[in-house]
Amino acid sequence: MFALNFLLRRIVQGIVIIGLVTLLIFTLLRVVPGDPVRIMLGPMVAPSVMEQVATELGLRDPIPVQFGRYMLQVMKGDLGHSFIRNAQGGSTGGSRGGETFDLQNRAKVSELIANTIPYSILLAALAILFTVLISFPLGFVAGVYSGKWPDRLSLYVSSVLVSLPNVWLGIVLILLLSAWGGILPAIGYNGPSYAILPALVLAIELAPVMIRSIAVSVANSLQENYVSVGEVRGIKRRRMITHHVLRNASIPLLNLFGIQVIGMLLGSLFVVEYIFNYPGVGLLMINAVFQRDFPIIQAIAMLSSAVLVCVNILVDLAATNIDRRLQY
Repeated sequence: MFALNFLLRRIVQGIVIIGLVTLLIFTLLRVVPGDPVRIMLGPMVAPSVMEQVATELGLRDPIPVQFGRYMLQVMKGDLGHSFIRNAQGGSTGGSRGGETFDLQNRAKVSELIANTIPYSILLAALAILFTVLISFPLGFVAGVYSGKWPDRLSLYVSSVLVSLPNVWLGIVLILLLSAWGGILPAIGYNGPSYAILPALVLAIELAPVMIRSIAVSVANSLQENYVSVGEVRGIKRRRMITHHVLRNASIPLLNLFGIQVIGMLLGSLFVVEYIFNYPGVGLLMINAVFQRDFPIIQAIAMLSSAVLVCVNILVDLAATNIDRRLQY
């Protein structure tokens, strides 16, 4: 019963959060300077044609009316149509003009996202895998030997990694491993190997947070009374660490993973995909921002907030299963 009540409460809270995020993005897109219709039709089109197209798109209606209409579409499973991209996926902004611009021949946002999201899932999965491979050994050893040289070493490594901007790091890795070394491909996508370099950039950005968090969590768990009591009763230290300390240390790590790591991953994904011209959701989003393609920006922002909400719900459920004393 507790799990059901918790799940229902969190789903309601999540829906409210997603709605507020969508409303905020929707409103900001319409109040910042710049008219997407001008980008769609080009700077030489007549003002009367611009107004006609804007009216047909509903962009001259009050913002509450536009938002209500958009949410009704979303509830029907319709994320809208791109302002810029045609049904074949190409960009039509700025050169078509008023006479040849076809409002009906626009790409569905849901199809554009569906075509790009597998690439982003692959990239995110590799980034998380590399992050675990980098951070867990360093963080675990640092936590077990807290205050000693392994702990100091992990602190130095974290300090170096956290100071590397992902833009600079991406360029350096492209230069070293692709342009000079020829070890890995860098730009675009022509197979899973193209996701390795951008995944490394993401992992290096995420690893410092995970290393220090694992070290602190393991070190704090080792200082609990149950560890000394277990050792007095004859339980070997290795068994105590593997069967009890890691279990208790995983709860704050789960919360960190749900709140910070996934949030950082989603944010960095856009920048890294743009650097490597990787055809994922991030590149689609960045191009949409440059082109003021409102429907794509709104949909990706809403889906990103939904991913964060769902991950946090799953993390909280997993934490309650690990430690039954937790109440949310």
